[in-house]
Amino acid sequence: MIYAVRLICVLIGYCFGLFQTAYIYGRIKGFDLKNTGSGNYGTTNMLRSKGLKAGLLVLLGDSFKCVFAVLAVWLIFGKSYSDIFPLLKVYTAAGVILGHNFPFYMGFRGGKGIAATAGLIMVMGWTFMIPELIIFALVFGISHYVSLGSLTIYLWLFAQIVIMGEMGYGQFASMTRPALIEMYVVVLLLVIMAFVKHRENISRLLSGTERKTYLTKKKESDS
Repeated sequence: MIYAVRLICVLIGYCFGLFQTAYIYGRIKGFDLKNTGSGNYGTTNMLRSKGLKAGLLVLLGDSFKCVFAVLAVWLIFGKSYSDIFPLLKVYTAAGVILGHNFPFYMGFRGGKGIAATAGLIMVMGWTFMIPELIIFALVFGISHYVSLGSLTIYLWLFAQIVIMGEMGYGQFASMTRPALIEMYVVVLLLVIMAFVKHRENISRLLSGTERKTYLTKKKESDS
């Protein structure tokens, strides 16, 4: 039964992940983000193309669909599987990210899953949210590369989960060793997927041609 629960968590997450905030917002406003900027259905492209307000809306929408997915899983399985619920959170978030990145109704071409991952960080609690926010703010504030900040917090998320899991800190205290290892593996797979989805960004970062992003449009740079 427990393996079926894992699959159900992924499927629930995938269904929530299909809520493509950028696509829906674009349809309401009369444009398709696929034909704008980088063509990616994500926060950064919306921010660059349509401004800060639209970018924040997409960020919040894509983040909270992960929060709501985890809430749904908690209502269904929270009491029965409270000892491994952090693992179920990760499976649910993985489903959300898969649904966001590979929505079937859009030809499996969605975003890159960073805002959805922010939702995972939120449901993991303030001990994750605060350091991740600080790290992203520092990296982005210094470099103005959203991709670099995003990949950095992905690496720190993995490191923090492993460190806190090995310490048996807080929500991880009741988890068995096999469940912890399984959680590490799933998060590592999400990290790998994020780097694969950002392979073009990584190439541009290495060549010095990655586009910088500023929060004020007049400072936008193509460098």
